[in-house]
Amino acid sequence: MSKHLLEDMVRVKYNKKRNSNIEIKEMEPLADAETQCSKNKYRYALWFVALVSVVFCFFAFSFLFSKAKVSVILKTKNVVLNENLSASLDSNADVLPFELTHLSGEASKTIILEEKDFKENAQGKVILYNKFSSASQMLSIDTRLEGSNDKIYKTKTKVVIPGMSKNSIPGQVSVDVYASAEGADYNSPPLDFKIFGFKGNAKYEKFYGRSVGDIAGGIVGKSRQVSDLQKIEIEKELKTILENKIFNKISSQIPGFLLYKDTVFLKADDFVTGPVSPDGSVVLTLKGTLYGIVFNEQKLTQKIAKDNIEKYDGSDIYMPNIKDLTFSLSNKDTVSFDSVKDINFNLSGPAKIVWKLDVNKFTADLLNKSKKDINQILAQYPNINSALVKLSPPWTQALPSKTKNIKVIVD
Repeated sequence: MSKHLLEDMVRVKYNKKRNSNIEIKEMEPLADAETQCSKNKYRYALWFVALVSVVFCFFAFSFLFSKAKVSVILKTKNVVLNENLSASLDSNADVLPFELTHLSGEASKTIILEEKDFKENAQGKVILYNKFSSASQMLSIDTRLEGSNDKIYKTKTKVVIPGMSKNSIPGQVSVDVYASAEGADYNSPPLDFKIFGFKGNAKYEKFYGRSVGDIAGGIVGKSRQVSDLQKIEIEKELKTILENKIFNKISSQIPGFLLYKDTVFLKADDFVTGPVSPDGSVVLTLKGTLYGIVFNEQKLTQKIAKDNIEKYDGSDIYMPNIKDLTFSLSNKDTVSFDSVKDINFNLSGPAKIVWKLDVNKFTADLLNKSKKDINQILAQYPNINSALVKLSPPWTQALPSKTKNIKVIVD
C-alpha cells in the first residue's frame, strides 16, 4: 500500500511540473504581442522621418534648381517720318555729323562668244599739232587724216586745234580716229599723220599729228568678238553688281554706322575684256571705287527721336528698321566727294522707335527677389511696357539667386 502511495505522490509531483510548463507556455503569446507592437511603432516612426526627409529634400532641390523666364515687352513709339535734315563733316559742329568712306573692288562676268562674221574699223587716238600760226584751226567731224602708212583715217568728232603760243610752242588737241575702211590692213603701230585736206598748200606741213599707241581693232572675217552693244549692256550690268558688292562689303565693315544707297557714288575704271579661250569663253572685268557718306546710327536715331518724341529724355533707343527708311540726298549730282563739308537730305517712311533695356542690370535686380516684389522692380524701368514672369517649379515664390537661372526674353 505504501508503494502505491509513493507512486501517487510522484505522479502528482510530475503533474504539477507539467502544469507549470503549461502556464509558462500560455504567457508567451502576450509578450510577443507587446514586442510586435513596439516594433510597429518604431517602423512607423522611421517611415515618417523618411517621408519628412524626402519632402524636405524635394523642396530644397526645388529651391536650388529653380528657374525663371521673364518675357519683357519694351516701350515703343511708331512714327511716320518726312523731315529735312542737315549734317556736317565737322564733328565739333552742333549738327548731325557724318563721315566719308571709300572702298575699291571688281566684278567679272564670263560669257561664251559665238563665231560670227565681223567687219570692224581699226581705231586709235591721235594728237594734232598746229605749228602754222597763233590762230586756232577748226576741223569738222570725219576730217581725213593721212597716215605714214599711206592709209586714210577719219576724226570721230569736231575739234579745234589751238594756235601757237608766244614762245612758238605748237597748239595741240587730242581726237579719236577710225580707219576709212574695215580690215586688219589698217591696224598699225604708232603712226604720223597729215591733214589730207591741206595737201597742196602751206598748212600741209605745219599741221601734223602723232598717234597715241597703236591703231588696232580692224578685222574682216570670222571671229569671236565682243560687240559694242554687248559691251554696253555688260558694262551696265557689272556696274550694278560692283556697286552692290562694294556697298554690302562697306556696310558689313562699319558696325554702328549707316550707309544709304543714295549717298554712294561709283567711279568705274575702263572696261577690260580678257583673251578669248579656245572654247569661245571670255572674262569681262570692271574695276572701280565706291565713295560714300556714312552716319553714326545712334546719333541719327537720337536726332530723329528728339524731333518726333515730345519731352524725349535722351534714353537709349534704337530703330530696328532705320536702314529701310528712304534717304534722299539734296543736289547729289553737284556733290563732290573730294571736297564735301555739309549736306542736306530728306529722311522719310514709317519707323518704330524702341527703348533699350540693360538686360544684365535688369537680371541682377531680379536675383532672389520675391514674386510679389516684381511690380516694384518693374516700376524702376520706365522703358519696360510690361513683363510676364514664369517660375519653375510653379510653387516657387522667389526668383533664383543665380543669374544663369533667370532667362530674360526681350520682345
